[in-house]
Amino acid sequence: MTTSIDHNEEIKKLRELVKDIDTGMLTTIDEDGTLHSRPMSTNGEIEADGSVWFFIYASSHKVTEVEQHQQVNVSFSAPNKQRYVSMSGTAQLVQDRSKIEELWKPELQAWFPKGLDEPDIALLKVNVQKAEYWDAPSSFVAHTIGLVKAITTGEKASSGENEKINLS
Repeated sequence: MTTSIDHNEEIKKLRELVKDIDTGMLTTIDEDGTLHSRPMSTNGEIEADGSVWFFIYASSHKVTEVEQHQQVNVSFSAPNKQRYVSMSGTAQLVQDRSKIEELWKPELQAWFPKGLDEPDIALLKVNVQKAEYWDAPSSFVAHTIGLVKAITTGEKASSGENEKINLS
């Protein structure tokens, strides 16, 4: 059984892994049952309950997809740091004005030219239920040393830290 301390530590680790990654790939299920992925800008923040938020237009096709199939995946990648995170859960449209104002950042104006006055502005909340991450040594030297060690000892190279997290 996971304690609340463990749960908080897991979310803290996820926050640390994605804090510097500006874009995640959001995967939804399209009307014909195929997977549909697109890059989405995020603020790199994960809430205490594990939720991730994206600003969207309420009339966008991704909302239609989420209304039909709530299951989604969000993946983050920082190859230069050998850091990868995959989060799965359910998504929902949120049009709560106070939450929109709370999460708003001026740089979002690039996608929402009218800012908070954009009539169709909304949020997509991803309620993360499971996550998995891979976090390996990021420096070229550390990575190379690991490969050389594996070759000389005949042992499998360490791919770094890999953990599965259940947040539900």
